[in-house]
Amino acid sequence: MIEQDMRDRIIAEPETILEDQDVMRALIAANERAMGANIVDLRGIAMERLETRLDRLEDTHRSVIAAAYENLAGTNQVHRAILQMLDPLSFEEFLQSLGTDVMQTLRVDCVRLVLESVQSADEPALRKLGEVLYVAEPGFVADYIAGGRNVSQRAVTLRQVVPESDALYGERAGWIRSEALMRLDFGKGRLPGMLVMGAEDPHHFKPTQGTDLLAFFAGVFERTMRRWLS
Repeated sequence: MIEQDMRDRIIAEPETILEDQDVMRALIAANERAMGANIVDLRGIAMERLETRLDRLEDTHRSVIAAAYENLAGTNQVHRAILQMLDPLSFEEFLQSLGTDVMQTLRVDCVRLVLESVQSADEPALRKLGEVLYVAEPGFVADYIAGGRNVSQRAVTLRQVVPESDALYGERAGWIRSEALMRLDFGKGRLPGMLVMGAEDPHHFKPTQGTDLLAFFAGVFERTMRRWLS
């Protein structure tokens, strides 16, 4: 027989038993054993199915919350990077910020600004701007994004690096395994450009990821560059 003290507590607070899943499972199992093997407990089967559905809903709920927090964190990250990008008062400081503060805030391992130009990259005025700036021949951006394939040019492309990336990444070539490519439009009469973010993790940038935040960042960057170019 159950002790009187415990019996009184259960009668006084029955919700304590109902809220304990392990205790409820034990009671249901004991009830099934008491009924015998020849009796099918439809109510027990229904409860098991409801419990399974509840577990799935809880897993989905946790996944949605985790995704929402991750998206919020990513949004805050991009906003901080944009503020850092708007601080510099000269183009040299702007490029330096891209390769230091902005790169660290976005948690990537490399940032490159590709500008197409008919001017040689060996010009002293270009060399002093640092390794973040990569000057390429006209047509380089479209060819690099296409990667030798006949594909439509998207605003943002996420992928693993291609063999042609060695020249772009310089000393970091071989370490960078995935990249985000953001095509830049500097306005009528100007050659296009490209903002490149590289990561050592081959899964940091994947085609299945969303690109809304990177597209927003590229839009702000594009407008900032137009100011510098003018």
